[in-house]
Amino acid sequence: MIQTENLCKAYNDLMVVNELNLKVEKNDIYGFLGPNGAGKTTTIMMLLGLIPKSSGKIYLLGNEMKPNDVELKRRIGVVSENQYFYRDMTALEYLNFFGEIYEVENRQKRIDKLMNDVGLEKEKNKNLGAYSKGMQQKLAFVKALLHDPELLILDEPVANLDPTSIKQIRDLIEEEHETGRTVFVSSHLLSEVEKLCKKVGIINNGKLLAEDNMDNIKRRLSDTMTIRIELNQEAQNLEPVLNNLPFVQSFQCKENKIDLQLKNDRDYRKDLSEAIFKSGNIILAMQTKEMSLEEAFITITQQNISLLTNRGHGQ
Repeated sequence: MIQTENLCKAYNDLMVVNELNLKVEKNDIYGFLGPNGAGKTTTIMMLLGLIPKSSGKIYLLGNEMKPNDVELKRRIGVVSENQYFYRDMTALEYLNFFGEIYEVENRQKRIDKLMNDVGLEKEKNKNLGAYSKGMQQKLAFVKALLHDPELLILDEPVANLDPTSIKQIRDLIEEEHETGRTVFVSSHLLSEVEKLCKKVGIINNGKLLAEDNMDNIKRRLSDTMTIRIELNQEAQNLEPVLNNLPFVQSFQCKENKIDLQLKNDRDYRKDLSEAIFKSGNIILAMQTKEMSLEEAFITITQQNISLLTNRGHGQ
């Protein structure tokens, strides 16, 4: 749905985006992450055709992007951090205006449904000049979804929103994704990206450093997996069993709880459970302490670690 090949953007001698190779598959919810000044906004502006690229190629929805491709842009919905609104229009007038441009069928029904989804159903006749920043952001979502686009590109979609509104938008994104829509989202709220996205790309200093599902990224950054197990009673004859498991690097038993460090080259939880059960112990609970997306992001960007060494397209 989105693919870039050696995409570059330079301003004079400053390379802002450097040989970027993104790949967003159909029906992905893809998180595009990077610190301030990493090249995220520049990349999104190139994807939307708002600024020209210096070199490379952009493919959207299977088509190479060309300047002023109106038909292609009609298949994309966009929410940007800074939206422009006609302050003297009501929300209903504003949405009807764009609904006519996009030739939306059953326009009023679609508007009512989306306004209800974001909690603005009672505000549709209010002038946009009276809308708060958060209300404007919700309305931007409605406008982006109005014409039933195949691809959503979201730049800081929950900026200026309170926790209740953030959940409404998250639920709406998930609902739209379930209908088969592809979502590309850039956000500084890593906790929200972690809840929403399966796959992320991390950019720093204009270069892509990682692109994979989050579990794989976390696994590659950590040599061990930390697990705590709670048994139904104090561990019986378990130490020799654990010592003989090649994937157990260390463990500590205290009463009916065991803290273990496992190799992280694959998921060994099933093997561990079977070994403990065969030893005559019963597991009541198993908790895994995983690296958070925030921890992974900080590790990658602060140390400038590339996880793309095995990729086939030059990154």
